[in-house]
Amino acid sequence: MKQIWNSFKIAFAMYSKIPMPKSDWTKENMRYTMCFFPAVGLVIGGLTWLWGVWGRNLAESHIFYTVILLLIPVAVTGGIHLDGLLDTSDALSSYQERERKLEILKDSHAGAFAIIIGITYFLLYFGIYSELTLQGLPVVCLSFVLSRCFSGLSIAAFPMAKNTGLAATFSDGAQKQTVRITTVAWGLLTILLMCLYQPLLGACAAIGGMAAFVFYYRMSMKQFGGITGDLAGFFLQICELVMALCVVAGEILLRKMA
Repeated sequence: MKQIWNSFKIAFAMYSKIPMPKSDWTKENMRYTMCFFPAVGLVIGGLTWLWGVWGRNLAESHIFYTVILLLIPVAVTGGIHLDGLLDTSDALSSYQERERKLEILKDSHAGAFAIIIGITYFLLYFGIYSELTLQGLPVVCLSFVLSRCFSGLSIAAFPMAKNTGLAATFSDGAQKQTVRITTVAWGLLTILLMCLYQPLLGACAAIGGMAAFVFYYRMSMKQFGGITGDLAGFFLQICELVMALCVVAGEILLRKMA
């Protein structure tokens, strides 16, 4: 029981800025860390829902309201996954050999393509959230959980591109079968809740998330020979963007069908 509690604390200490009691990052304490990764998404989703519902009455400007929606995940996570998005964008844009791409992932400096992709990403996200209504908001809130289910599953199921780094550390320390079962259970429950709330929007989000997951696997294997922590962060950000886009597309479809 103590190991599980320590794994919970490590999950939130690593993947969020939420203060947690100190825990030793030993192999034993990290066994079940990925099992609690989706719980970070619950916090982000809950805060997003609160602002999404009540912020409309508090914010006089729709632009300010939308910007806060964009920044909630960044505030909770500290931008750890955005770092993976930017590093991976630089590596993919280099068109270098595999080993050179892996070196670029480790480079702490942001290249031109990282900046371009970062700006483009937030502009596109802003446009998507500008079209989001209260009908689709709960599904988008749950998407923060689903994206972390997929990401946690990849750490336990996909080959590692290298034997060093945070992803490899969590993978080596993980009880992989337990993590696979737990993240799949989290994911299925999340998809079920999405579809029970609104079948079409839930299905759109789930299909979008699974499509991003397949792309993530194929791209990682082809370009890098496996996954790293940066690639997992890249996937999570892309997955959330795609799911939000799919929800908005589903909302437009529902309005046309009405």
